[in-house]
Amino acid sequence: MNGWTADGLRAGGTALGGTEKVLIFDADDTLWENNVIFERVIEEFLDWMTDPEIGLRLGREGVRAALDAVEAANAEVHGYGSKVFLRSLGECLAQLHGRDATAAELGRIAAWAASFDGGTVELIPGVAATLAELAGRHELLLLTKGDAEEQRRKVDNSALAHHFRGVHIVAEKDVGTYRNLAREYALTPESAWMIGNSPKSDILPARAAGMNAVFIPNDNTWVLEHSELDPADERVLRLSAFTELLHHF
Repeated sequence: MNGWTADGLRAGGTALGGTEKVLIFDADDTLWENNVIFERVIEEFLDWMTDPEIGLRLGREGVRAALDAVEAANAEVHGYGSKVFLRSLGECLAQLHGRDATAAELGRIAAWAASFDGGTVELIPGVAATLAELAGRHELLLLTKGDAEEQRRKVDNSALAHHFRGVHIVAEKDVGTYRNLAREYALTPESAWMIGNSPKSDILPARAAGMNAVFIPNDNTWVLEHSELDPADERVLRLSAFTELLHHF
């Protein structure tokens, strides 16, 4: 596990929890908007690939399905983040055209990198004040997946890191990730709550590791993070807004 504390040091070894709640937060699309930026680029890509002058006949849905398949395959091998996403756009273009992308086409795709290089992040409404209050009540951890440099930059730009005992950046969030986190902090799983927008990465693996979970949907959640949740699972709290956490914790 690639983890570092709010001070930039690796987090580990300090027991948390006991009878107190430990709140573990996802970052992208839970604390700040993320996938909406990717969706804006995808819309431009779809406009490009469905331009009548190009001659492709798949339509927007067909191009999007092809891109989703390429992204899913690349996520398995290369992980997550804007660099992998731009790679996927190039591979999708080549697949759709049945040839390698030209230098001009690759240049157009590379220009979209600027969309992800901003010096600020767009916090979801109420996040800063809610975290500040929760930090005075419970121990907080941050668990995010993706490219380490890219995620670290977003954490720094958010100005939220000081609320967390530890910040962990991992390649994938699966059952093993949550079990490792529990061991590292000597957590009692029943006292830990994973809070996020992704059923696939935040809710289901945390529950499989014995933790509780809080599901806060985001309208822009990446399609590859979608998955069905058990409506009868009483250890999954469903909220409509981040600020509602204050009513429960």
